[in-house]
Amino acid sequence: MMTYSGRCHCGAVRFTFSAPRIEQAMRCDCSICVRKGISLSMTVIAPQDIEISTDDPGLGTYMFGTMTARHHFCRRCGIHTFVETRLNPGHYRVNLGCVDGLDALRLPEVLYDGRSME
Repeated sequence: MMTYSGRCHCGAVRFTFSAPRIEQAMRCDCSICVRKGISLSMTVIAPQDIEISTDDPGLGTYMFGTMTARHHFCRRCGIHTFVETRLNPGHYRVNLGCVDGLDALRLPEVLYDGRSME
């Protein structure tokens, strides 16, 4: 396991998490993820493996459809930082573009069929 750190653009939302070495990204084609156009972690991160800290105004959360997945974003700069997954409530996938020192655009990607779950 490796320890990673990340943040939104303005730094108001910061996080650290433990996960296997990140060598691949996931793209989801659900209606919100396709509009955000982000690369997510392949690994689902358990709540005990992520630490989140925020400044005021902190995290915003958007939910739709089944109202199970929680799409978190910074209320100051608007960057989507992570999502609590629908299939594993309380577990996270992080926006790899927010991970410090990781070039998310260079990772091979797997397409996830989130559209069929809406």
